[in-house]
Amino acid sequence: MKAIQALLFITLFIIVNSVHAENVQQEFSINGHKFQIQSLKSDFSFSTSDVRMENGIYYATIHQSLKNKHGKAIPTKFSVKWQTPSHDIAGVWNPIFNNDHIIPADWSSKALDSMLTRNAPVYTLFGHDDVNRYTVAVSDAVNLVHLSAKVREEDSMIYHELEFLSEKHKAVNTYSVKIRIDMRNIPFYQSLSDVASWWANMPEFKPTHVPNDATDPMYSTWYSYHQVIDHDELLAEAKIAASLGYKAIIVDDGWQTNDSNRGYAYTGDWEPERLKNIEKFVDEIHQLGMKALLWYSIPFVGEKAKVADTFKGKYLSHSESLETYVLDPRYPEVRKYLIDHYVNAIKHWKWDGLKLDFIDQFKTNKDTVLEKRDGRDFASVYEAVDKLMSDLIIELTAINPDVMVEFRQRYIGPAMRKYGNMFRATDIPNGAVTNRRRIVDLRLLSGDTAVHSDMLMWHYEEPVEIAALQLLNIFHSVPQLSVRLAELPKSHLNMVTHYTQYWSENKDVLLNGSFKPKGIFANYPLISSEKGQKQIIALYDDVVANISESNINQTDILNAKKSTSVIVKFENDWQKVQLIVKDCEGNVVSKTNKRLQSSLLDVEVPASGMLSIEKM
Repeated sequence: MKAIQALLFITLFIIVNSVHAENVQQEFSINGHKFQIQSLKSDFSFSTSDVRMENGIYYATIHQSLKNKHGKAIPTKFSVKWQTPSHDIAGVWNPIFNNDHIIPADWSSKALDSMLTRNAPVYTLFGHDDVNRYTVAVSDAVNLVHLSAKVREEDSMIYHELEFLSEKHKAVNTYSVKIRIDMRNIPFYQSLSDVASWWANMPEFKPTHVPNDATDPMYSTWYSYHQVIDHDELLAEAKIAASLGYKAIIVDDGWQTNDSNRGYAYTGDWEPERLKNIEKFVDEIHQLGMKALLWYSIPFVGEKAKVADTFKGKYLSHSESLETYVLDPRYPEVRKYLIDHYVNAIKHWKWDGLKLDFIDQFKTNKDTVLEKRDGRDFASVYEAVDKLMSDLIIELTAINPDVMVEFRQRYIGPAMRKYGNMFRATDIPNGAVTNRRRIVDLRLLSGDTAVHSDMLMWHYEEPVEIAALQLLNIFHSVPQLSVRLAELPKSHLNMVTHYTQYWSENKDVLLNGSFKPKGIFANYPLISSEKGQKQIIALYDDVVANISESNINQTDILNAKKSTSVIVKFENDWQKVQLIVKDCEGNVVSKTNKRLQSSLLDVEVPASGMLSIEKM
């Protein structure tokens, strides 16, 4: 393995130092392996810097510079290509929320597309033991980058390709990008966490402040009320939510229009048509001891909005299916219009945060003119989005330093952490398992940014232990609840009360402890978190719960499945333990002291119940 690592490092060094932009393609053969850089002929030349290996991680910075140092031109598209043997490679992880982890064949068009408003530029080849084999990340989280790792049938080699500047780009004098390759034999989640830290330490991607309020359970109106929201009904629900331990309410789409049809034809004016006395509503929420967040779709101006004609000629695109236009943020008056609305919500209406949706619709197309003219003060759409969001977070935090800003999964890359302090798993109504998978994938790259579940909902006639699975599957994120609490059966309400209280009491372990998801292809059937002397394990399948850390003296095991057998393996000296078994409503089923006769223990735990083990 060390020989292969050295070979790859030498190869990458030779490639990036040898390529010249006049070469359409240049190949190198070292030890029987071929490597190449491909680019179009252009007026740019290539150079490198900071090519090094440090603690098993390889770095190289590639610069593309215009030969005429005083001019500007559109930089040329180029690719970095290399190949590695497929040794113990089980699959590929990337931040696409519906990734199937299957390594595509080299004839497949499948690739990871990353840009400012979508995904993040990183992938991991992992082994059959969930251990990192090869993690590749790049520093350009703003422009479109295609990243792929594909297997060739003829030779079982993995062919890597990083393609830069394939989308229309503004004229520049230089373009630089850093490449980071991690081949350490460590758990995949550690490798990805280190990538997140690498990005966060870049000045251009410094994450915004995460207030403690962003890590408290919240009630959302979306699945429970959709667009049909009412002041008094929401206030009544908020009172129940507050009594259960929910600390904020997110008022979603519908507050701004009396239209209840799907689509966004009436977005963009942002006048509270349904929630008419909006300041009074926020004040009443605050009197309950709760925070309040308000939904906006950032780029949309609907076809029937009053302001639609005002911005004629200042749209990037139009969506017939959504009945809306997409604003062009390169116009300063567009950015001012949007920021003024959000500032008004925080400053005058007194909302505590914003749920900002559809930022991924800010994107170029084949007809986008990437020039700074005709009233546009930016040529790049993505740089204009960065200006919009950077200015916004500065203004909002000046009003309220603890302001909360939520983004939805897909727009969750390192640049988005500059503006948002809450990332939510993308929509999956009533989808407990997928919600869990999306949460894990979010957490792997999010650092200390608060990761929230998609809103929880279920059928009210479900058995309580089945309804509980919705909550237990998202336990390693911040819960967002979206059922009509006043209509829940008593057993369901007891379950929500019990597990919300337990989650709140153990928030520090769940969110800030060592996060260890196991079983990528199996949708992470076991997730463990540890902090101090406590460990919390969530079991989603019939797998063994290992207690391996010597400092742990209390372990709680959530039996988040229908089967009732929980098998525990003690890998350290646990001789006598206290066992407490509870059902999903918090009722104690049994409480016993037991002297262990072996390292394995099989305990009967109700479906969706919990086993607490304490060393005596």
